[in-house]
Amino acid sequence: MHIVVCIKQVPDSAQIRVHPVTNTIMRQGVPTIINPYDLFALEEAMRLRDKFGGEVTVLTMGPPSAEDSLRKALTFGANRAVLLTDRFFAGSDTLATSFALATAIKKISDTWGAPDLVFTGKQTIDGDTAQVGPGIAKRLGLMQITYAAKVTEYDAAEGSVTIERRAEGGTQVLKSKLPCLVAMLEGTNEIRRGTMADALRGARAEIIKWNAKEAGVEDLSKCGLKGSPTIVKRVFAPSPRAEKAKFIEIPEGGSLPDALIAEIFTRQPALEADLTELARGF
Repeated sequence: MHIVVCIKQVPDSAQIRVHPVTNTIMRQGVPTIINPYDLFALEEAMRLRDKFGGEVTVLTMGPPSAEDSLRKALTFGANRAVLLTDRFFAGSDTLATSFALATAIKKISDTWGAPDLVFTGKQTIDGDTAQVGPGIAKRLGLMQITYAAKVTEYDAAEGSVTIERRAEGGTQVLKSKLPCLVAMLEGTNEIRRGTMADALRGARAEIIKWNAKEAGVEDLSKCGLKGSPTIVKRVFAPSPRAEKAKFIEIPEGGSLPDALIAEIFTRQPALEADLTELARGF
């Protein structure tokens, strides 16, 4: 089994700065971490590898400093790490990012064998679009399952995978043919600590670095700002709420639910009338 996990090095959300002209995130001088959602994807991939054998290749696109996140992934237990880095990738939106990553996955397939599964996190904390995973699947012609909670079965002979997927009102159990892209949901597992051997290997391992040409990108107009039709019109911080929290007193012999409902009806009298009318219909 060969699994590719796409991760992203993201700026610490508490210290994000935005360029005043290009409206893109300024990463220089801002502490970075592995996108938290991607850690759930990485752990699920390594669990499958531990159970069925095979290799886990971690892929990211970013500046040279993204090597730190890849080394961190190696210390958790990933087998190899590939960094897609080139000035032509700077300023990529989700369309350009999915193009570059899909092209790199094709190169990975030619080098180490086609992946049975491609894992991504549900979304990233810097963009929150959840578009890159599905974009990769579309470009590579892969089946895709989003909001995945757990991989329950893997059948190499049949070439299929069974996955639990969270949906509104319950859980879906879906079976897909391979190869397949899986976007993992948050809170589904816990990333391992990694062994001492993995920590030493991660510190010493060679990070495979590809520029656009080495990754097989032939059309540079689809990369970076040139290949990014997304335009950020305005960036702003939400206005602080002027309304202060209100202290609710519970009358003697009363209950907290009754006091809360009474307060809500006081603020929204129309709601009380609507609910009363609705109750009469039952």
